[in-house]
Amino acid sequence: MNAPVLHGIADRIESDEQALRIATELATLFKQDAAQRDQHRTLPWSELEQFSQSGLWAITVPKALGGAEVSSVTLAKVISIIAAADGSLGQIPQNHYYALEVLRVNGSAEQQHKLYTEVLAGARYGNALAEIGTKTILDRTTRLTPDRDGFKVNGRKFYATGALYAQRIPTSVVDDEGKQRLAFIPRTREGVTVIDDWSGFGQRTTGSGSVVLDNVAVTADEVVPFQTAFERPTTVGPFAQLLHAAIDTGIARGAYEHALLFVREQARPWPDSGVEHAYEDPLTISDIGRLAVRVAAAEALLERAGEALDKAQQDPTADTVAAASIAIAEVRALSTEASLLAGNKLIELGGARASLAEHGLDRYWRNARVHTLHDPVRWKYHAIGDYYLNDTLPPRRSYL
Repeated sequence: MNAPVLHGIADRIESDEQALRIATELATLFKQDAAQRDQHRTLPWSELEQFSQSGLWAITVPKALGGAEVSSVTLAKVISIIAAADGSLGQIPQNHYYALEVLRVNGSAEQQHKLYTEVLAGARYGNALAEIGTKTILDRTTRLTPDRDGFKVNGRKFYATGALYAQRIPTSVVDDEGKQRLAFIPRTREGVTVIDDWSGFGQRTTGSGSVVLDNVAVTADEVVPFQTAFERPTTVGPFAQLLHAAIDTGIARGAYEHALLFVREQARPWPDSGVEHAYEDPLTISDIGRLAVRVAAAEALLERAGEALDKAQQDPTADTVAAASIAIAEVRALSTEASLLAGNKLIELGGARASLAEHGLDRYWRNARVHTLHDPVRWKYHAIGDYYLNDTLPPRRSYL
């Protein structure tokens, strides 16, 4: 297994336009072997090195600290562009950006300078947040205990997307007062074990396995307040959800474009359809039309949600953060449905040949089905309805 080492200094991106251009160029490369990586579960070490060394992993770093500080609209588009080419590659940096948002909101000036400098040099951050066996998905048992001048961390994490590839693993821990904090733990520190045991039938190369923390030493400057980001109006929760929506929207776009290509070039019409080519079949044309509308709608809502998040980041009040959360919940709901529909229609319109492993077209549906399980859409519809019908602000949570 490759070691997550840092090679040299990453390129520096200076504008939103540059970020989008580079993302588009990388997506063209990443798409070429995406089906093979998925089929054989070939971990994307070289692709991730290109990705992080391109400067894209540092585009949310504030301008005052040397970053591009791109808009949330641009960040969502970057993730969507990459996810359209490879859903796993689109998801891997999600928690990296999430950790940097926590750092922006809750980190000290010294912590921000240290960690942002690492990211500007090309460092990748993973995550160790979720746990199995707790009463609710938000409960944590991983402990942060005082030890001399610092702390020790003990616990076990699951669904640690990106940890396998990371130089640091931001880890949610609970201190002696019961407060959650985020410890930015170096991947190679003694006592850290990353286990490649992710076996999902979709998003197969995200590295979303387990992390075991056995008496891991952590310094005080590596621990950032976490729970307080949800005790006041901040954009930490909706920020995370915007990136998830971008992943699903990208998968929907990739499946839709592949459906167009496959139907035009390889799909065959039914003998009684009265047409020579599948792309002339009126029912197929109608299905493509419906799919085009849903994908375009998801992309429009994604941009609208990004604009709402930008506004909330500039002026985080109870109302602006709630408006951003609802706008993002709306695109999360639609992008979930669009990605599943697009992946399903790609196989349906392509016929039996589209299900052959050699084509790898089923990966879009599998990726969408697995990623959209991240948090339940039915609760997003509830929050949206309660907001518009009863003027109820949504709870401040990482899933809204």
